[in-house]
Amino acid sequence: MTTEKKMTKAMMFEAVKEIVAASDVEEKAELVEFIDKQVEMLAAKAEKAKERAEKKRAESDELRATVHSILTGEFQTTDAIVAKIGVADITKAKVTARLTQLINVGVAEKKQIKDGSRKVMAYKLADISKPVSEAEGAPETNA
Repeated sequence: MTTEKKMTKAMMFEAVKEIVAASDVEEKAELVEFIDKQVEMLAAKAEKAKERAEKKRAESDELRATVHSILTGEFQTTDAIVAKIGVADITKAKVTARLTQLINVGVAEKKQIKDGSRKVMAYKLADISKPVSEAEGAPETNA
């Protein structure tokens, strides 16, 4: 079974550049210059995307650490955790996502509790003294 490697835009521009360089087109220098400029723009765009992804990843790690530091041995609702963070642009969805990440690595645990007349999920630090079995949702490791 062979897998074909997908041709990127940069690879296509390089192929077109080779074709143009081998041809007898009058505007050969202008075309090659245009192709080089397009390849540079693609590289700059990729670099910028990489920087944005790294920044977003760092912010995510920072928020996960903040959420982890707020968790205690007592169950707390997501709303309570968001209130303790106290930052305007931190949404309940962002906090819930970080709580899920913490649960998946076994740092936190969740339980449905009754809050007034409604049932909500509450989170606390996992009890590390008891082993987490696979039946209880231990994260799978691919070692």
